[in-house]
Amino acid sequence: MEHPTVYRTMQIGGLSIFYREAGPKDATTLLLLHGLPSSSRMFEPLFSRLSDRYHLVAPDYPGFGHSDWPDPKRFAYTFDHYAEIINHFTPALGLSRYTLYMQDYGGPVGFRMALAHSDRIEALIVQDAVAHNEGLGANWKTRRAFWTDRAANESALRTNLLSLQTTRTRHVGNDPNVDRYDPDLWTDEFAFLNQPG
Repeated sequence: MEHPTVYRTMQIGGLSIFYREAGPKDATTLLLLHGLPSSSRMFEPLFSRLSDRYHLVAPDYPGFGHSDWPDPKRFAYTFDHYAEIINHFTPALGLSRYTLYMQDYGGPVGFRMALAHSDRIEALIVQDAVAHNEGLGANWKTRRAFWTDRAANESALRTNLLSLQTTRTRHVGNDPNVDRYDPDLWTDEFAFLNQPG
């Protein structure tokens, strides 16, 4: 492979932010923002298909993948905070212009980034990203209940979001060609999601 993927971390605001990077640095940069509850790992198929033509960068948000998992009592796990962190990450990495590829949670993070620094954005690619509260469907009922009363709804949320079967379904859906999918995608995600705390 001419442009292999490298795996690095960078300190941003006292946090270790993990990221994957591949492709020629003088090519158009795609900044890949992952969704919930995944990580930059979800973009590995794109890295293998696009790294010959594009400079690809995919960070893990705090609390996801290989980035730091700060205590929620001392860290605001909000879209605003994620956007702020990634807006500091991009210039630290030397990225002044890029296309935002936003999947799921990447949408609210990326739209905030674009509003704060529109001069950095060349284009937007939006995949299954909701930009407004009304767009969050029935699947979010359990999550909304959790936000309202964590103690009463944590068990239901864990079943809704964190089980191995649910994690696998997020990647495979009901595709009968399950052999086309790397099982590490959902088993790694499941392991990350079930870390203590």
